[in-house]
Amino acid sequence: MDLIARVSQHFEDSARTKLESVELLAAPLAAAIEIMTHTLINDGKILACGNGGSAADAQHFAAELVGRFEVERQELAAIALTTDSSILTAVGNDYAFNQIFSRQVRALGRPGDALLAISTSGNSGNVIEAIRAAHDQDMKVIAFTGRDGGQIGSLLRDDDIHLCVPAQRTARIQEVHLLMIHCLCDGIDSLLMGVDE
Repeated sequence: MDLIARVSQHFEDSARTKLESVELLAAPLAAAIEIMTHTLINDGKILACGNGGSAADAQHFAAELVGRFEVERQELAAIALTTDSSILTAVGNDYAFNQIFSRQVRALGRPGDALLAISTSGNSGNVIEAIRAAHDQDMKVIAFTGRDGGQIGSLLRDDDIHLCVPAQRTARIQEVHLLMIHCLCDGIDSLLMGVDE
């Protein structure tokens, strides 16, 4: 087994997937940046959720907003719904695992807030329920998916944003999701602070 060739193939596949995604995703990413910035300017907050690697992405996004991305700025209101083990285990045990995010959305979300919903397959039951709860709360939804968008693709409303990575492999989808998170953070900073670099 040639490990160097195997590693090199991952780099090439990742770069190719990102380049193939840019034309499809640049415009909806710009729209998502505008929605999120509008939410924050109007004293709203952004809730984020996902499972596994997507949970880590939700936390990464919230950390970049509450802390900072690349420039110093005020703290921005973002909450990862994946981090409170007591809530996750209580809801999962007392109700159902597919309600671990939706109950938090109903408790914390308000009209004018936004939900970043991340699912590589587009079929994560608890993310789907979070989207339904966000709609009930009159929140905008920005959904990150892959493959064909799954059930999430058909659940979104016209004023939501669907960012579906045109790839089948989970690793490639997640790599583009991380890049999209960085694009969101950079775009928000740019609109809020006039950052051009």
